[in-house]
Amino acid sequence: MRSIGVNYDTGLRFEGRSTRDRFDADAVQDELTVIANELHAPAVRVVGTELDRLVVAGEAALAAGLDLWFSPMPMNLEPPEFIAFLTECAARAEALRQSARGEVVLVLGCELSVFCKGFVPGETSGERLALMGDPATWTDQAKLAQLQAGLARWGEVQEQLVRAARAAFSGRITYAAGMWEDVNWELFDIVGVDAYRDAAKAATFADDLKDRFKWGKPVVATEFGCCAYRGAADRGGSGWMIVDRSVDPPVINGSYQRDEGEQVEYLLELVEEFDRIELAAAFWFSFAGFNLPHRPDDPQHDLDLSSYGLVAVGDDGTWQPKRVFGKLAELNESRG
Repeated sequence: MRSIGVNYDTGLRFEGRSTRDRFDADAVQDELTVIANELHAPAVRVVGTELDRLVVAGEAALAAGLDLWFSPMPMNLEPPEFIAFLTECAARAEALRQSARGEVVLVLGCELSVFCKGFVPGETSGERLALMGDPATWTDQAKLAQLQAGLARWGEVQEQLVRAARAAFSGRITYAAGMWEDVNWELFDIVGVDAYRDAAKAATFADDLKDRFKWGKPVVATEFGCCAYRGAADRGGSGWMIVDRSVDPPVINGSYQRDEGEQVEYLLELVEEFDRIELAAAFWFSFAGFNLPHRPDDPQHDLDLSSYGLVAVGDDGTWQPKRVFGKLAELNESRG
């Protein structure tokens, strides 16, 4: 596997809030330059729900010498709506590709079966994620049949989506799949999966990833990472769910011990695993939790505990590297 790439959030807007309020083009350029020059990353996956922001960050990434994985992420849209949105994004990605020195890869959404409507039951992504995380969903035959029928509809939509995107974009195309999603990878150029290892699936994690090589295409971890508190590695992709947003301001919903070493250990263990099974590439999630400020003197409101970021962001928007930042930079530099 080459050096490790990084996910970069331009802002996901859903359920009345955004993951990034501040978005300044100069700051974005500086941060993408840090990813290229200090983290020594070969590529960045630029993610967001707002197309104009994606283009700004995409241009900054290419200017910094990074390969660009252009990753629009529709939220809570019906299939006709997100196909239209992603097709528009494909056209903008093609304009970037034609002017780029590096490669531009189009990522056609992320875990659409839960983040958009029409597949998993539920009106909001929160409801759909809760359903997927409920053990009863997988043991109640009626609930399971309803879920399976919805995921089958997602399979039918994939072909429509890829056909529309290929009419607008001539580079390589992939998708950021949840490990539960059944994707027809014949339609895509790269097999992409959000590869979060947690305690529940640790024993089968590597085999689940290796199974994706059966398509004869490069396999990429479009996301992997964990938060910086004791026990976060065992939670993997659900480690962020420790914030109570029913109150204002939001609070951490329990007592958690900050442990930046948790991220470092997770990084080293998963990179070793990815190398062993020969993944083509992997992207740490993520550079920063921009709307999850680090408040070291106020543990109940230290929202950075729920962030997967390589850096900790203050209330004023400035950030400081975490321990995992230095370790990722060291790994990448050693790989050339």
